[in-house]
Amino acid sequence: MNIPKYINLYRNEMERKNYGEKTITNYASCIRKFLSRYNNVVSEPIKINEQQIKEYLSEFKCPNSQRSNHSAIKCFFKYTLKQPNKFKYIEYCRKDKKLPIVLSVEEIQKMFNVCENKKHLVILSLLYSCGLRVSELLNLKWDHVDRSRMIINIISGKGKKDRQVMLDSKLIPLLIEYWREYKPKEYVLNGQFDIQYSQQSVLQVVKQLAKKAGIENKRVYTHLLRHCSFTHLVENGTDINLIQRLAGHSSVKTTGIYLHISHNHISKIPSPLNNISI
Repeated sequence: MNIPKYINLYRNEMERKNYGEKTITNYASCIRKFLSRYNNVVSEPIKINEQQIKEYLSEFKCPNSQRSNHSAIKCFFKYTLKQPNKFKYIEYCRKDKKLPIVLSVEEIQKMFNVCENKKHLVILSLLYSCGLRVSELLNLKWDHVDRSRMIINIISGKGKKDRQVMLDSKLIPLLIEYWREYKPKEYVLNGQFDIQYSQQSVLQVVKQLAKKAGIENKRVYTHLLRHCSFTHLVENGTDINLIQRLAGHSSVKTTGIYLHISHNHISKIPSPLNNISI
């Protein structure tokens, strides 16, 4: 079995389907291990049967590993080998859907209040006001910020999709002051020696601000600020379809999670007891 040939074919197909480079690299690694497993068993991958695939997936005890390998192998048979029905009866361990516990507006305000570093304030402001993913924040360049139209262009976000988010007027003087102090060049966030900031550095900033703000009963992480941003927009009455566009979701069903975690929407639902005397 010519494994390198199939890996190259797989990568090319995934690129044509506009999968992100990180996803392609991870999936290709999964396929390389999968094909190596059956290299001495079958002459071509198309001869690997459903039972062998099930047995291979069952060896992954970690649900996340099982899901990623399931997705990678499914794409391999569907796009590279043109066998989309191979996975019709092959299931994987589904992840329990747990709603994220978001921070209140008051808790977000506390994080802003304790933030004294200008760069950290820019990080917090962009993550929360724009609902950016951390990768989008790190890839944000100065020429993506359109002050004349008051928008920020997100180039090649998740799934290589472009979108636009609002640029809050409060951010303009902050970004100007930050630029004057740090003199970043191409990217808005530049680390030491003018290289890109890292995801770990952003996470550390967010965690430190949460700790300093006295938020100890909730797990605070970078992506949580994105959840907070869209949840608070829902609570302010922003149309869910507009939030879908801002979030870059392919389906409004994905955006619907913010309706579920919005306390305002839940509290405004009329109780069946309203018409009952007790």
